[in-house]
Amino acid sequence: MEKIGVGLIGTGYMGKCHALAWNAVPGVFGGKLKPELVMLAEVNEELAAARAQEFGFTKSTGNWRDLLSDPHVQIISITTPNQFHPEMAIAALEAGKHVYCEKPMAPSFEDAQKMLEVARKTGKKTFLGYNYIQNPMMRRISALLRGNEIGDVLQVRIEMDEDFMASPADEWGIKSGAASGFGALDDFGVHTLSLLSALELNIAKVMCHMTKPYATRKDKEGRDIPVETYDAATVLFELANGGNGTLQLNRAAWGRKGRIAVQIFGSKGSITYDQERMNEMKVYKAEGPAASQGFTTILAGPAHEPFGRFIPAPGHGIGFNDLKVIEVSEILKSLQGQDSHLIDFEKGIKIEGLVHAMAKSFERAGWVTV
Repeated sequence: MEKIGVGLIGTGYMGKCHALAWNAVPGVFGGKLKPELVMLAEVNEELAAARAQEFGFTKSTGNWRDLLSDPHVQIISITTPNQFHPEMAIAALEAGKHVYCEKPMAPSFEDAQKMLEVARKTGKKTFLGYNYIQNPMMRRISALLRGNEIGDVLQVRIEMDEDFMASPADEWGIKSGAASGFGALDDFGVHTLSLLSALELNIAKVMCHMTKPYATRKDKEGRDIPVETYDAATVLFELANGGNGTLQLNRAAWGRKGRIAVQIFGSKGSITYDQERMNEMKVYKAEGPAASQGFTTILAGPAHEPFGRFIPAPGHGIGFNDLKVIEVSEILKSLQGQDSHLIDFEKGIKIEGLVHAMAKSFERAGWVTV
């Protein structure tokens, strides 16, 4: 079996997700290309060594640049805070490594463009961590839209809400600083844009407003520090086909844990989905006797690939980390020259462009053409 050497930079929440996925993918999907966990990098040697032992990496380092010179590392997972993505991704590409980078590409559109330029120049493969598009339910929605099952799409409504920044007592942190980006718009709102991209629902114009629920947060010494990012945003948009929609984002929404609510209204029916119930979707088709019409709930099962790779019985459910395993399996397919269902830097730059068009709309207080 052929092997590909994996390097990992960062071992927080997403770093662990990447490590779990690289470890799990051979057992779930098999295949001719097997990941070999070579080297892990953290902020210091001690933490790196501990995480390497936990995650199954052979070597560890306190300097992420050590991965660039290791000939056994062929692809690097980058799971650091947003502002470090450009430097690390560009350096990895120039060192001849493939790059698997968490979203968004970069806080700055110019930096995202540089990342794409270097990827084009080096010819190395790039992948972005948009794992929600891998959900079998989302793939089913895509198939319904391609098959014109609900007719022309007239309106789309998307909400993404979490409450990890809902408390005014939470300390000022990296996500409250401008260096991390705009806030909810690009910190997690890009996930909703990845879904629109995968569903081929293209946005033509945007009107955006952003807010700061809390103007300041206290640092470790109890001092009030200005919040530089926007934890909530609302966007009106026009679709390329003439339909319209709304996007609502909030990282300070008490009670919401991982909500991405999608409603798609067509000329012949509707589709609804909520990430907090990620193993089901609802479909309404305006056909047959009116007395028999209603939403049909569809539970995920082996009929919805690749659900069956994990569980042979329908209705038992897969989870967030399983979507990462699917994402990594798609990466391995791409590396072997096969068709894959992924967002690379070429597609990712369009998502970055949408984010910055929305931010520009907020600055101008008017519509912006994408």
